[in-house]
Amino acid sequence: MVKLTKIYNNLNLKKNHQGSIILIGNFDGIHQGHQKLFNLAKKYKKKFNLNIGVLTFEPMPKMFFNKKIKNFRISNFDQKINLLKKLSVDFIINKRFDNKFSKTKSLNFIKEIIYKKLKARFIFVSNNFKFGNKREGDVSQLINYETKYGYKIIKPKPLK
Repeated sequence: MVKLTKIYNNLNLKKNHQGSIILIGNFDGIHQGHQKLFNLAKKYKKKFNLNIGVLTFEPMPKMFFNKKIKNFRISNFDQKINLLKKLSVDFIINKRFDNKFSKTKSLNFIKEIIYKKLKARFIFVSNNFKFGNKREGDVSQLINYETKYGYKIIKPKPLK
């Protein structure tokens, strides 16, 4: 039986997808570092009996801010979704990256999206993850708010 992966084009998750493991990133091409992240997420899925979701953005923020970049991507949107499905994720959130979203302050991203919308239990990010208006938020800020907003940051050492 082929497992279906739910695709969301907004942040309104079904109840069974709230409180999940969330991996956040562009995931343009799934390189070995991404694979390490997904493999670790699968261990957490098994241990805690949780779903795995991916929060990704379209267009990629780098392309949104620099309209001159035309061929920056490794994989187009459909290829990216297919690659993520092959990694056995339970759901994918394809958040439209637009002018309004680009102005979201990092603390609002944590409070309104991670906490209120996703109700994330574990968040997997790379060590260099930046988010929020003008990339003001980083992994340290996410860690600082773990207790207040009830999630745990998982950031494995970079693959070398």
